[in-house]
Amino acid sequence: MIVERRLTKAKVTAAANTYARGIAVELHSDASPDVLAFERSHVVIYLEGALPSKPAAGVMEQKDRRFTPDLLVLPVGSTVSFPNLDPIFHNVFSLSKPKEFDLGNYPKGHTRTVTFSKPGVVFVNCHLHANMAAVIVITPNQWNTRADETGNFRLADVPPGAYTIVAWHKAAGFFRQQVTVSENGSTPVSFFIPLASDTSLAAR
Repeated sequence: MIVERRLTKAKVTAAANTYARGIAVELHSDASPDVLAFERSHVVIYLEGALPSKPAAGVMEQKDRRFTPDLLVLPVGSTVSFPNLDPIFHNVFSLSKPKEFDLGNYPKGHTRTVTFSKPGVVFVNCHLHANMAAVIVITPNQWNTRADETGNFRLADVPPGAYTIVAWHKAAGFFRQQVTVSENGSTPVSFFIPLASDTSLAAR
């Protein structure tokens, strides 16, 4: 994968407000020395279609007034826990069509869980802290992955056949192509994602 410039604005944790009741929360930023590696690692790849799915249990922590990780990729039917590790209240919610929820206000040491029964992209926020944002990508089956920081990815043990493979990035959207998996299971795939006249993202 090749990214020519930053696509995602870095988020910096805001200082604790009065809702924190005077408790200081350490400031953090998702800025990385290699911003292109950050973009590459935020590309999701999966297969479309009614293939087998193995639901999993994911965890998205609320820590230092941020969601960690800020991107989860799980197959349909999976459950995500949202533990609060901060000494202040949080409220996790989503207005996304695949799954709308509002977990209410809850303090440190408590958690809430959500089961995702439909595939799609779910944007997650906190009612109490506007800087907090994350994404959960629920894929239609168990064949999903994220590209690594170099732009490479691998979907293992895909049965032979013809499929639609999808690449998704928050700033670029969805890109699809047809792929045929041979009996030996080794099928190279490459994505080129145009974002603007001076920006592109490619995945291998």
